[in-house]
Amino acid sequence: MTDSTIPTARLGADGPEVGVQGLGCMGMSFAYGPADAGESRATLERALELGVTLYDTADAYGAGENERFLSPFFKAHRDEVVIATKFALAVPPDDPTRRIIRNDPPYIRQAVEASLKRLDVDVIDLYYMHRRDVNVPIEETVGVMAELVREGKVKHLGLSEVTGTELRAAQGVHPIAAVQSEWSLFSRDIESGVVPTARDLGITLVPYSPLGRGFLTGSFANADKDLTAGDFRRQQPRFTGENAAANVALLDPIRTVAEAHGASLGQVALAWVQQQSQVHDLPVIPIPGTRKASRVEENVGAVTVELTAEELALLEPIAQKVAGDRYADMTFTSAGRE
Repeated sequence: MTDSTIPTARLGADGPEVGVQGLGCMGMSFAYGPADAGESRATLERALELGVTLYDTADAYGAGENERFLSPFFKAHRDEVVIATKFALAVPPDDPTRRIIRNDPPYIRQAVEASLKRLDVDVIDLYYMHRRDVNVPIEETVGVMAELVREGKVKHLGLSEVTGTELRAAQGVHPIAAVQSEWSLFSRDIESGVVPTARDLGITLVPYSPLGRGFLTGSFANADKDLTAGDFRRQQPRFTGENAAANVALLDPIRTVAEAHGASLGQVALAWVQQQSQVHDLPVIPIPGTRKASRVEENVGAVTVELTAEELALLEPIAQKVAGDRYADMTFTSAGRE
């Protein structure tokens, strides 16, 4: 891996130029078991050296701990990085293990002030609605977010896990720079509505979990057996029991392509996501998450992997064969609203 930096792409019509691959920071504080703080800090620095400038977090990641952890890095490199964070997943006072979706105006205002304080910044570069509360009109939610832009607390707006129809309605209120949805060789449902809508409106696609939460790298085969007790992938249907056994077999064509390129499984999976920019004619900036500098180097290497038409055809059937849902509770996604 050389130290040459990756190409850039723009977030939306008027947003900043960022590296064509970002970094998902959730696992540095939350969800994937114990993390080494020193190793995570080194990962952030290495990513920046390689041209990764979009850093993704959320107030829900570790109940604000991820934002606090990232704050010193952001302060040290404020003019070099683009900070993306999110609101909408609230913790009920009577049950800290639960998350409820809130898009109401008072909550949004409370959430942005809390994130600004934890991040210790004057303005958030990209502020996402993390999940959609169907009981609040999206026009109302985006209207409040637009007020935050006018007040100088937020620069650009994003949405996560919305439908194409919801995205279009939101754009009618205020320009949306980015839409974040799960998109990978295992998850392609957004291609029917969200992707063409984003292309038509000039909105950048920011795929999360482009490596299938690590499953597509071959780093684990069964969450129950291979991952620690606190790892939330043990709660996701695709990665346990008979589903995991069936899905492991789907890595075979990825392995075939990887061998042809002298690449890793993860690099082929990421290259496929990156190449969707050409396939669908819109900017695509995936945000693979990792806590290791060596993984950042590997992930960034995917930018130079060019898949042939024949290889894309070989990988095409995978998503239709995946066993199990993305989440145990799919109501937290846009799937049921498409």
